Amino acid sequence: MIFRNRPLVRLGAAALLASGAFTVFGAPAQAAGTETDLAIDVVGTRVAEGASAKLAFAKVTNKGENTPSELGVRVDLSKVDFTKVAVFPFVEGECDEEEGGKGLTSVTCWADKESLPGPGETIDLPVALLKATESLDKAYSAPVNFTVLSKDDTNKDNNSKSATVEFTKESGADLAVMADDVKNAVTVKNGKIQVAGDLHAGDTAQLIYDVWNQGDRATAGFKVTVKLPKGVTFTETEDECEYATDKASLVCTYPELPFIPVEQWEGGDDVLPGGTFYHLLSVGANVKAGALTGGTVSVEPILPAKTLGAQSLKIKNMPENMAPLQETDLDPSDNTDGYAVVVAAKGGVGGGEGDGGGLPVTGAKAGLIGGIGVAVLAAGGAMFLVARRRRVVLVTPSDEKPAA
Repeated sequence: MIFRNRPLVRLGAAALLASGAFTVFGAPAQAAGTETDLAIDVVGTRVAEGASAKLAFAKVTNKGENTPSELGVRVDLSKVDFTKVAVFPFVEGECDEEEGGKGLTSVTCWADKESLPGPGETIDLPVALLKATESLDKAYSAPVNFTVLSKDDTNKDNNSKSATVEFTKESGADLAVMADDVKNAVTVKNGKIQVAGDLHAGDTAQLIYDVWNQGDRATAGFKVTVKLPKGVTFTETEDECEYATDKASLVCTYPELPFIPVEQWEGGDDVLPGGTFYHLLSVGANVKAGALTGGTVSVEPILPAKTLGAQSLKIKNMPENMAPLQETDLDPSDNTDGYAVVVAAKGGVGGGEGDGGGLPVTGAKAGLIGGIGVAVLAAGGAMFLVARRRRVVLVTPSDEKPAA
């Protein structure tokens, strides 16, 4: 059974707008020397009272020195009451499902071979959290367990993560952030950013991250803190941001950049549920090839002193490093995302001013590298979600299994 035969029926079809948002079907290829250490974490499992749906994420990070030949995630749903809520991986096509006496008990999805994470890299399995009724009479919670499956994994201690899915009776803003691993060099010519192949020591790169509001109340603005891996610095400065002396971290404050809840978005770019931001980075000339880890992006909402009127929700001055997505945060677990800067060994493709080629990367207010994925789901309202290249990746159909 494919997922659209389950609660996706009442959600409607997804409009997938990003290039490469979903990878093609296929079981992962086998390769020698693939032993590694895969670790899993789960974020974003708390839902505001006024939100009918939300995306949580199971994040799988490769902490080893090799790329695995296979990677799957098993989601144990045996404790979820599907008469009240629905919890399932939000992926294209089919995954393996197991049924029990009371219905669906688990779902297992395998990563396409093109999406397998290299050393230091992370891929994310989006998990849809949905109300099965118009509203819940009282708060509901259930444990859900996530397990990494890979014959190449050498450390089983970090292969499982239990999370409590909570449908609360609380209201509030609920910001989430997702940051791409940085893997390409870029050039900047005539104000346009262009991919220039693999990233090498001494090159310029681009960090890209999405911020959006999955709660049921608007923010007045937000603050973002970015920390870079060792050996990387910010290339240029922006007016809204304060930089550390070594230019290895920054704090940007946007007090007049309100984000409405995603379910309230009706399109347009003057009232927004979120946006894509970027910063240009400089990789040190003496940095060794490999994954530079430890980079993080964290967001914190700036909440309004009173309920915002329609005029106050309009974006008046959009930051130059942002592209629109045509109290405390309710769920802080998804307010921070890690990323790696992956530096290729010399002699590879691309890098440097003279390489040219690659995909065009437009500037602020027009979409960035790889595009932005937006799926609009009809569930008694509209739910907006972000789906980038590295995020929506676990898509193997049930009739294709990894080779033994």
